[in-house]
Amino acid sequence: VVPLWGNDYWLNAILIPFLVLSLAGLGLNLLTGYTGQTSVGAAGFMAVGAFATYGFLLRLPELGLPLALLGGGIISALVGLLFGLPSSRIKGFYLMVTTLAAQFFLEWLFVKFPWFYNYGSSGTISAPKLALFGHDLNTPLGRYWLTLVTVLLLTWTAINLVRSQVGRNWMAIRDMDTAAAVVGIPVVRYKRLAFAVSSFYLGIAGALWAFAYLGTVEPHGFDLNRSFQVLFIIIIIGGLGSILGNFLGAAFIVLFPLLLSNLAGLLPGHEYARGERDD
Repeated sequence: VVPLWGNDYWLNAILIPFLVLSLAGLGLNLLTGYTGQTSVGAAGFMAVGAFATYGFLLRLPELGLPLALLGGGIISALVGLLFGLPSSRIKGFYLMVTTLAAQFFLEWLFVKFPWFYNYGSSGTISAPKLALFGHDLNTPLGRYWLTLVTVLLLTWTAINLVRSQVGRNWMAIRDMDTAAAVVGIPVVRYKRLAFAVSSFYLGIAGALWAFAYLGTVEPHGFDLNRSFQVLFIIIIIGGLGSILGNFLGAAFIVLFPLLLSNLAGLLPGHEYARGERDD
């Protein structure tokens, strides 16, 4: 419905980042909100998904966009599984430090080795031509549809996942992992699965952030501030263990600055202050 009345500004600057941040929040919520595993490395796994998808599109163009996105998500899931291995022995603050180390290590990795950004002098990656079944997706409307369909499919998958036996086991581990182990739940396996699934979602969100929203991105675009932004969406605004909360939190992050800007324009003396700046 939105393309019937929305313009390019709404699609590019509001709806696409809102959808991508919602997806990133959803991915982190599966790990932190539903499984109780604290992570502050969300942006690092987003970077893995972005650079892996870029590599697939650049070096294996015959795969096509859907398979490249899927491949980027799978690579991110494998990296998340690797950094989730310590979750079998540590938790809480110490696990948070481990994910923080993952954030800095992954950011350093993509800066240090130019192979990841095709040896470009600027150190950035730019979106190759985005097409799906012969349809050009490089327009604002095309990128919006790509993001919307991807987010809807993954949200539907997450809803069914948390209602399944896997989701119930995750929530049992979140509430008390010792009791979950006593009743026969393989705690270590499900913790690692949560890291993998969460990183898969974050990887696809990172690819969409790079190619559907920004068009070009550097490793520092997925820094610690981005991780905190995703963390705030689910902890402070949206709420842990809530699917809808991810969308509400992302809406707050995207729309609240615009609301403040518009309200500032209505304040008395705003035109006078702007005139002084112009002078």
